[in-house]
Order: sequence, then structure tokens, then C-alpha cells
Amino acid sequence: MHRVLLDQGMPRSAAGILRDAGLDACHVGEAGLAHASDESILHFARAERRVCCTLDADFHRLLAVTGALAPSVVRVRIEGLKGAETAGLLLKVLAETGAALAQGAAVTVTWRAVRVRCLPLTTRK
Repeated sequence: MHRVLLDQGMPRSAAGILRDAGLDACHVGEAGLAHASDESILHFARAERRVCCTLDADFHRLLAVTGALAPSVVRVRIEGLKGAETAGLLLKVLAETGAALAQGAAVTVTWRAVRVRCLPLTTRK
């Protein structure tokens, strides 16, 4: 089972719902990282062996620029979801992409698709 860190844009209530579903989930606000930089949040997620879940495209960019092998990041490209909707979506995505996330992956979620890219991300020339 994955350990999850929800970024600031995610509803804080989703962390509690994920915990109720049996996941080890934490919101950045609960971890004292509400005003932390993206780099600091990724560092925390890596150190804690957590999958970082975010609405922010910068996390995937940082993974690409640094050639990082961890942490895995799930970027949700659906805004306005409430806590229960966010938690339900993340439970589904984590179940579908669990093996890739365990190995290191950048996952992008839209209404139409879930895209998985293995880490490290490389820039194409």
C-alpha cells in the first residue's frame, strides 16, 4: 500500500478520507509544509517514501529537470474536486498505477485518461 502526501491544492479533508480507507495519507498542511517550496515538498515526499499528489505541473517539471528517480508524483488535471471526490479518484488511480508508482513514475490524470511515465523523465531532443 502506498504512502501518500497531498499537496496544498488538494482538499485537506481528502487525507482523512484516504486514512479511513486504510492508506497512510498526509496533507502538506498537516506536515508543516503549507508554505514550503515545491522542491522542499518533493524532498519530504522522497525522504518519507510517499507518492506526492498535486494539481501543480511544476512537480513533473522538477522531476524532469533533476532526472530524479523518486518520489513518484500523481498530477491531477481536474480542478474543483471536493475531498470525497479527490479521495475516490486517488484511490482508483493508485490501484491502477500502483506497480509503476512503486518503481518510480510521473502520473497525469485527466477526465479522459491516466498517463504513466516511468522515472527518470528525460527531455527529448
